[in-house]
Amino acid sequence: MVSVTERNKPRNNAGARTALRTLLRQRQLMLMSVPMLLYVLLFNYAPLWGWITAFMDYKPSRALFDNPWVGFANFEWLFHQPEFYLAIRNTMAMSAINLVFGTASSIVLALFLNEIRFTPFKRTVQTVTYLPHFLSWVIVVGLAQSMFATDGVVNHALMALHVIQKPAFWLGEGRYFWWLVGVINVWKEVGWNSIIYLAAIASIDPTLYEAASIDGAGRFRKMISVTLPGVRATFFVLLIMNIGHLMEAGFEIQYLMGQNLLVDWSQTIDIYVLKYGITQGRYARATAAGIFKSVVSIVLLYGANRIAKRMDETTLM
Repeated sequence: MVSVTERNKPRNNAGARTALRTLLRQRQLMLMSVPMLLYVLLFNYAPLWGWITAFMDYKPSRALFDNPWVGFANFEWLFHQPEFYLAIRNTMAMSAINLVFGTASSIVLALFLNEIRFTPFKRTVQTVTYLPHFLSWVIVVGLAQSMFATDGVVNHALMALHVIQKPAFWLGEGRYFWWLVGVINVWKEVGWNSIIYLAAIASIDPTLYEAASIDGAGRFRKMISVTLPGVRATFFVLLIMNIGHLMEAGFEIQYLMGQNLLVDWSQTIDIYVLKYGITQGRYARATAAGIFKSVVSIVLLYGANRIAKRMDETTLM
């Protein structure tokens, strides 16, 4: 009698041979992927060995394994710091604002561009909207500080429209900071983020629009009934990926725009890590904060993917 293992051997060997033939047939593509694979291994995985310093009383002047082990003491210290909880709050709040408004604005812009029939105007709008993506954050923050200053164009425009009676202190009050970051992020990235939705719209079967026209649907009804369902899979994949990055609200804009008056609203986990890792030389505690951020990001990613799978939506895994 043939065992199950022996019966599966030919099938496994056939699968291995098929995979090998595929690799040989696509060897040019495999060779092209080697530099990116090395980049990821070198800059994303190789540094993970440094995580062990989070479990030490680490001092750079000592050899790595001459530092005494302290277990989870650095994590315990971290979770007894009110400043760390403020950093988590700020990070999650700004990430959520960027996610909601960034996604909504990208979809709306993609729908708008898809409906434009005058090609020169369409290309002009698309170029103007995605060019800010290539600007340095230093330039973007400089423009924002000029526009939102007390004597800036925003205050002048709002007072001219009688929305406000006197200039608002946009850059010095914490209640405005998260929303300013959201507005600036949308302005900088909306054009770039809309490109992938435009690609998804372009892949929709044109016969669906023809069928909708035969049924008497207008342009708005086609957007609702054909275009939006057509980008649903893309939306969920990007949503899952963005949820996995909720612990990464950014660093540059918060660091450049943050002031002593705004520290309770502007300090993110990345800035907290910089503060304790470089400024104060507490490398082990900064590493512990970085580990916490990475672990939470992984949990959010897998959680969002699992929820999407239960909803029978497109998932990453």
